Amino acid sequence: MSITTSAQRDALRKKLRMILLGPQMLAFLPAIMLGAFWFGGEGLALVIAVTLPGILVLTGHVPAPWRVRARRDMLTGLPGRQDLIATLSQGFSSGSNDAGDPPVCLVLEIDNASALESQFGEAGAGTVLRTCAERLKAVLRESDVVTALKPGCFGIAIARTPRTDLEVMIQLSGRLQDAVGQPISLDGTRVLLSSCLGFSMPSRVPDQVGESLLDAAESALEEAQKAGPGSIRAFSNGMRPRVSVPDNLTREVLRALEDGEIRPWFQPQVSTDTGQLTGFEALARWEHPEKGQIAPAAFLPAIAEAGLFERLGEVILYHALTALKAWDKAGLKVPNVAVNVSPEELRNPRMFEKIRWELDRFDLGPDRLVIEVLENVVAQSEDDTTTRNIAALSRLGCGIDLDDFGTGHASISNIRRFDVTRIKIDRSFISQVDTDRDQQNMVSAILTMAERLGLDTLGEGVETHGEHAMLAQLGCGHVQGYSIARPMPFEDTATWIDTHQAKLSTMPTIDHAENPRGKKAS
Repeated sequence: MSITTSAQRDALRKKLRMILLGPQMLAFLPAIMLGAFWFGGEGLALVIAVTLPGILVLTGHVPAPWRVRARRDMLTGLPGRQDLIATLSQGFSSGSNDAGDPPVCLVLEIDNASALESQFGEAGAGTVLRTCAERLKAVLRESDVVTALKPGCFGIAIARTPRTDLEVMIQLSGRLQDAVGQPISLDGTRVLLSSCLGFSMPSRVPDQVGESLLDAAESALEEAQKAGPGSIRAFSNGMRPRVSVPDNLTREVLRALEDGEIRPWFQPQVSTDTGQLTGFEALARWEHPEKGQIAPAAFLPAIAEAGLFERLGEVILYHALTALKAWDKAGLKVPNVAVNVSPEELRNPRMFEKIRWELDRFDLGPDRLVIEVLENVVAQSEDDTTTRNIAALSRLGCGIDLDDFGTGHASISNIRRFDVTRIKIDRSFISQVDTDRDQQNMVSAILTMAERLGLDTLGEGVETHGEHAMLAQLGCGHVQGYSIARPMPFEDTATWIDTHQAKLSTMPTIDHAENPRGKKAS
């Protein structure tokens, strides 16, 4: 009987507390404040106005603003970064070791995700990202959490499981990449994606908190991206911490340009017919004295925002021509070097004169320099200055490469108008070309068009020997990518050239088979 009475008293106290301290009390707040002012003056009214809402928040009857759930990602509907950190932290604190190993964090980012919207439009990019999100969730368990860290980048929390060793996580990472890599149908177009993935296991992270686990996974992702598209990396104690871009990045970039920290690294291009080196592409790289190498994707937006693309172009051109003179002096045969030219540079009426003056200063023929122009510049430009600069450089004798071909909408008339000499087939068409028949048909069609127009061709982003071999069989003239060599500082190029020539001298001479179009691979 006493137990029942005690329970009744507890229930009564809870009801009274709800009545006196529940959120409905806010409706009576004006009346309470008026009474307080009437009996106690302004001081009592102020005390009531401050303390009553605070009591309601502290008792949990009214949620505090910081407890409101973070907004979901607008494109995918997935929860965001804070939800991922909270889930990981909860996995550390809840349960015991008997419930399984602590949570694991994975971060997967689609390669070249920033180009999705420019390629497929806002709606198309949204469809692609939502499809990827659904596929990732389909691979995982219901207890695992998938979040959106930024467009094209997904954070994943793997809930406690009986065994999460390195081999298991590598296998899971591969399945997640395979899910993203399956073709996506978009308005009759097959979209093929690749992705890099980094993951962190709790045993390798010093601080057992969710934010540290996520930071470690993002550090591993950066290492994977440096290794090339489709790479996987696990966080280790010796891994360089994640590079954070400073707030004063604009000033940092300007200083880096003037101090010589931003220089070109060189990636070789080779003939599919002879294997000989046919040129290098100069790619901007920032070697920070304290933070190490900073990825182009991290500093190029700051370059654009600060209006420093022309200055960057001057720096890269100077070092590219300096490299050509050094190779010539060393007796190394490098036919040309390609430099990327931004739309801002092309809109400069004095661009042609500046490049011609630089070639004269270095005493180099114009055929030693290749100007790379993005396809969307050719497709969208109605600027007479841009047209004049490119046409003038072509007449001078410089090569004109149409970069990222297939991602824009350059017409044949524009290709003619801009005097393009070679098209660089975008990696989205090169990926899996050795195993995907549709990719082979697309590349074959591009090569046929180029042949009829009298244009040379180069396949970029060639990552495997199978892709290299198939492009040679289809008749693509040149290839560039990690299967040949990664971008390297100038100091390493001479050794690479010597090693490459030594390999070619030991290769047997064989007759090329006829390719599907009935001509030798060239």
